[in-house]
Amino acid sequence: MEDKNHTTHIVGYGTYFIVWLALISLTAITVTVSGISFGGITIIIALLIAIIKSTLVLNVFMHIQFDDVVFKIFVAVGVLTLLSAIVLTFFDYLFR
Repeated sequence: MEDKNHTTHIVGYGTYFIVWLALISLTAITVTVSGISFGGITIIIALLIAIIKSTLVLNVFMHIQFDDVVFKIFVAVGVLTLLSAIVLTFFDYLFR
């Protein structure tokens, strides 16, 4: 049985190169931010950069943007589980 609705999405090398440059740049920014003392906001900045990097990897390299809704729901459930673990960890850290 063949799936007649299956389409192939081709992402060009230029897109991969630009995303690679963005990931390298964001990594450099993360390292730079870790060396500067922003107080409690340093962790938030690092997590925001990590979210941007993971979104780029999911959408471009893992092709989630082209997948069915079911796969996007699975990714969303995983992200929500991770987010709840991070929030609960921060609440534990704040109220010690």
